[in-house]
Amino acid sequence: MILVKKYLIVIISIVFAAVSVSIAQSTRGLVNEGVEKYDEQKFADAEVNFKKGIELDPESFEAQFNLGDAYYKQQRYDEAMKSFQSALAIAKTDEQKAKIYHNVGNSLLKSQKIKESIGAYKEALKLNPNDQETKYNLSYALNMLNNQDQNQQQQNDKNEQEKNEKEDQQNQNQQQKEQEQQKQHQQQREQEITKQEAERILEALKENEKDLQKKLRKIKGQRVKTEKDW
Repeated sequence: MILVKKYLIVIISIVFAAVSVSIAQSTRGLVNEGVEKYDEQKFADAEVNFKKGIELDPESFEAQFNLGDAYYKQQRYDEAMKSFQSALAIAKTDEQKAKIYHNVGNSLLKSQKIKESIGAYKEALKLNPNDQETKYNLSYALNMLNNQDQNQQQQNDKNEQEKNEKEDQQNQNQQQKEQEQQKQHQQQREQEITKQEAERILEALKENEKDLQKKLRKIKGQRVKTEKDW
């Protein structure tokens, strides 16, 4: 009875190993076919192969990593980073992890996430300090960040200048408005003074005329003296 159990265990182990080998071979075949299509720049077709490989073997680093590359070539950067993260979870060597961080950095850089890409490149270089391509990309990203900061500063300066010019224009307009109001008020006062002066002169003329009329009436009322007879 014990001997039978041992045989069963051996048979099951052999079957399991055979199935595992078959799955591995099938996954490897799908990945290899996907790589061929990738090299032919048939990225969407390569994506299909890599996905099939992952369905057969979710722990296949090659399938997960290459799927991320296929997404990247199709400019689907968010999906690429998800695949690279899945590959990172099953990566076994520092070299594999360094390649993942390098590609994550590229995806972030393409997504205009420059600071994040710099962090990814630095992680890659911690794992593989001699990777010249990663060093170059890190330098490129740092230069982009510096230019971005300079452009942002220039834009801020421009905005500040435009704001000051706008405030100066508003102040100038306000001063002109106040000056116009003062001018109008002065003109109005001058007009009022002129009107009052005219009324005063007219009143004075009327008074003069009254005095003249009185004098004339007085003259008319006097008797004319005659000469004496001799």
